Amino acid sequence: MNKTELINAIAEKANLTKVDAKNALEACLEAVAGALADNDKVALIGFGTFSVAEKSARTGINPQTKAKIEIPARKVVKFKAGAELSDKVK
Repeated sequence: MNKTELINAIAEKANLTKVDAKNALEACLEAVAGALADNDKVALIGFGTFSVAEKSARTGINPQTKAKIEIPARKVVKFKAGAELSDKVK
């Protein structure tokens, strides 16, 4: 499912126009991204939790040249599915 298909599904299930569904989806995604940028967790009960995790710096190997390279520390987004979502996927 891509973004357009998701907007169509939201519009149909919530009885909204496609414009309103698009605005609602974009507002939701902006709110989640903003919270994650501030290192907050976003917990949606029954769906899952988005969080930010720190990955430490490490040494890696370039597979083409076999040369060692330093991979810098970074932050990554993690998602842990909630119980209801996990049950639906099974």
